Amino acid sequence: MKKLIFLFLIVISFNTLVSAQQNKVPTPSEIAKKNVEDLDKKLKLNDTQKSIIYSLTFNQAKEQADLVKRQQTGNSREDDADKYYKLQNQTSKNIRDVLKGDQQTKYDKIIEDRLSGKANRKKKKGEEEEVEGDINGLLIKPEKVN
Repeated sequence: MKKLIFLFLIVISFNTLVSAQQNKVPTPSEIAKKNVEDLDKKLKLNDTQKSIIYSLTFNQAKEQADLVKRQQTGNSREDDADKYYKLQNQTSKNIRDVLKGDQQTKYDKIIEDRLSGKANRKKKKGEEEEVEGDINGLLIKPEKVN
């Protein structure tokens, strides 16, 4: 009986660990909501802008999720990758059209930072970021001999 209970506890703990390790893919509505919240913090959007941007990003996320599922099942077509990025570019253009004046220039900077990878980096306080723009950043630097 003790062995059975011990085995049962091991199975439950293993199952819990496995389920905790699985990556949960966000839904299109979660993606759209996060995008709108992020842009609202940086651009101070009005309610109409929020609504339109939510709709644009929701549709983009939904279509891109369908493309990713198709690719994962092995049913992808050659033009799916192009369609994925064209959809992203078109959505970005449509969002830019919704914005006014200074918001557009700030949005361009946000997109530029996202594309360059700066948006995902967090600087430590007082530390400057070093960015290599060519292959030199990938090369192994020789050790100094004393």
